[in-house]
Amino acid sequence: MMIEPPIDDLVRNAGGNRYVLCTIITKRAKEIATVHRLELENMDKKAISLACEEVFQKKVVPSEI
Repeated sequence: MMIEPPIDDLVRNAGGNRYVLCTIITKRAKEIATVHRLELENMDKKAISLACEEVFQKKVVPSEI
């Protein structure tokens, strides 16, 4: 179960649309996994967690907003 970042804040940062949230997190996690593969092996976090943090910090936003 994900506690941080809060899911309500993530949905809000994605314009209130859960589908958009899932799409941007998935796309960003795939980018992180391919580009930073070696760095991820040395970290405790997974690509999906890093993608969620980036959406929470508004580093990654959907293009429609």
